[in-house]
Parts: sequence; C-alpha cells; structure tokens
Amino acid sequence: MSIRPPFTLESARAKVQLAEDLWNTRDPERVVLAYTEESVWRNRDVFLKGHAEIIQFLTAKWEKEIDYHLKKELFLFSDDKIAVQFSYTWHDAAGQNYRSHGLEHWEFAPDGRMKKRTASINDEVLL
Repeated sequence: MSIRPPFTLESARAKVQLAEDLWNTRDPERVVLAYTEESVWRNRDVFLKGHAEIIQFLTAKWEKEIDYHLKKELFLFSDDKIAVQFSYTWHDAAGQNYRSHGLEHWEFAPDGRMKKRTASINDEVLL
C-alpha cells in the first residue's frame, strides 16, 4: 500500500507503522525502496545520498547492530512531513546490549517515497 502526502492523522500513523515494519526486516534492499533514488539522509554524523549509499550504510549498520528491533511512534506531521520518536535495542558481537533512541524528521515526495531523512540518535549501554 502506497501512502502519499498530504497526510492525515490516520495516514501518518500508517506510514510510521509501515516504516517500523520495513526497518525490522533488516533487509537493506527492501528498505531502500521506500526512499527516492536521490534521497538525502543525515544519520547521527553520517551524511548519505542515494540508494547505493543507503544500502551500504544499512548493511554495515545491521552487521554491527545484532538482533536489532525497532519501535517508532508518530510525534507530529504536516502535509508532506512526519516526525517520529523511536527506540531500538540491539547487541554487539561481544554481547553488550544497547538501547538507541531519538527523533527522525522525514520529508516525502508526491509518490509517497521519502526524499529526506534526518535522524538524531543517542545510545545507552544496558547493564
């Protein structure tokens, strides 16, 4: 199902759930299809543009962040923008557990794919 702007409360919530479900597949080739070919990202201190860079980034991310599980929640929205708060848990190869959390701002193309993603993320070591 393609959810396109302008967003309503119902469609914004559905878009967030679709994104959560997609990212939880941990499949970069599937995830990248939700983004425009020239999508621009800021993820922490990393700046990316386009499908090839996104796939490379997500592949490395999920090799490091083992058993990644994400939960997203709608924060606010406008016609073609959505903001979410999120948290995810994961562990590294040494078995150290983490919780990462933050905010994302999304901007969408008319076809419903994301053209801009800005993520601010903090990590918490779990004891």
